[in-house]
Amino acid sequence: MARRILLLAGELSGVHYAERLKDAVVRELSRRGESEPVEFRGYGDYGFRTVDLAVMGLVPVLRKIFYFLKVARTMKRAIREWRPDAVVTVDYPGLNLKLAAYAKRLGVPAVHLVCPQVWAWNRGRVPKIAASLTKLLCFFPFEPAMFTGVAGNGLEAKFIGHPLVDLCAEEAQALEGRREQIDGLAVPEGRRIVALLPGSRRGEIERILPRLAAAAGLLNARIADLEFVIPAASQRARRQIEATLARHPIAHCTVVDGQARRVLRAAAAAAVASGTATLEAAMVRVPTVLVYATSPSFAFLVRYFVTGVRFAGLANIIAERCAYGDKDPPKRRPGEGPGKGGPMPELLQEDFTPEALADMLGAWLTDPAARAAAVERLDGAMALIRSDGAAIDNAAREIMMETR
Repeated sequence: MARRILLLAGELSGVHYAERLKDAVVRELSRRGESEPVEFRGYGDYGFRTVDLAVMGLVPVLRKIFYFLKVARTMKRAIREWRPDAVVTVDYPGLNLKLAAYAKRLGVPAVHLVCPQVWAWNRGRVPKIAASLTKLLCFFPFEPAMFTGVAGNGLEAKFIGHPLVDLCAEEAQALEGRREQIDGLAVPEGRRIVALLPGSRRGEIERILPRLAAAAGLLNARIADLEFVIPAASQRARRQIEATLARHPIAHCTVVDGQARRVLRAAAAAAVASGTATLEAAMVRVPTVLVYATSPSFAFLVRYFVTGVRFAGLANIIAERCAYGDKDPPKRRPGEGPGKGGPMPELLQEDFTPEALADMLGAWLTDPAARAAAVERLDGAMALIRSDGAAIDNAAREIMMETR
């Protein structure tokens, strides 16, 4: 009889992890010498599409509330009637954790991959999350400690490593001894790439790209051999990037489709909007300035509610959290200044000026020792999230332990 795993991922990034997890489960069974088949089911097997599930924000969710109630009813019925050996939820905590809690109440092991970011805000959620799950598989080494000692929950939280570490290592190994090829880009001999990643959302591009363009103009005036490259996350993003560049042109600049990690690997330095791309930049060892600007009202709310971290970038958060464990770090010291104290400088809101960005990037582009020191700091932070073995294989092993 086949083992049954209900594997629930509601966003594209989670679907990617889920597909890799399926292959890893098969490898784990083969490693054990077991030939028993595994049957996976997910949202798609019950008629729900990722594009419809991937809704963010309170108002968009409320607009589709009856749809999400239907999803919840259907998946609860699936848990009752199909009776999986384990329910494995991947990120997407709003709905997934409710379904995991339902499975756990029925005696079905509930395993969740990707720890919700309770270390940044709302630690009050920790007991509820712990009560919802049998096992929590964490990408960051400081996360399991957040759940230690939560009374009576029976949760096992484990650090498995970050899958991006393994992916970047595989790509680097495949490229060893060869120059990175970027589709749609021909860099003249002797010119150095500076990667500019303004984000993928309309508001991000509108606020961030003009400042990046102004900083690029300053750098072009100081340094003669630079080639600026902007990877567009989608065709929609590309159209907006090109429209913005028409108003704020950059000399020696090319927009390419996707390939963000390729561009970052080939770059001498980078400016990257806050998000997962900053972690990728750290992993491919390119000196990077994290930049971000949002509306003043939203920035005020973030500063008010996000109290558990001093930084926006994951490389900085990893280094800081590993240093302070499950305790909140101290507030930023007077006079510490913007972007100080972490392996990746940050320029946020009013501190994000073209002059400040050009100065930071220019230091790495003109001083080899400064660039080497920046890479060393990033390497130190990324070493903290490496684990024994590949992260997805570790996850598969932990899941199979729950299906015995």
